[in-house]
Amino acid sequence: MEITDNLIEKLADLSRLNFDGDERTKMKGDLHKMIAFIDTLNTVNTDGVEPLIYMTTEPLELRKDEVGEELSQAEALINAPSKDSDYFKVPKVLDK
Repeated sequence: MEITDNLIEKLADLSRLNFDGDERTKMKGDLHKMIAFIDTLNTVNTDGVEPLIYMTTEPLELRKDEVGEELSQAEALINAPSKDSDYFKVPKVLDK
């Protein structure tokens, strides 16, 4: 896969990040390293290896679903960086 400036711009737009000249160069280098690592993994012989679905063979032990301490609306909003009477205010992200 070729890492181009257009690809970096597209990734930056999708992730809502801005890269200047040095950051763009560093990002290109990092992406090259990631793809090289994946290419290395693709060379590993996995014939006869069963896919790993779970990390353990132990049964999954679920906790009981119990009601714990509850916060009042005022307590929940006390440390909010931005709020509007009863709600958290967040920046608009869907402008397109």
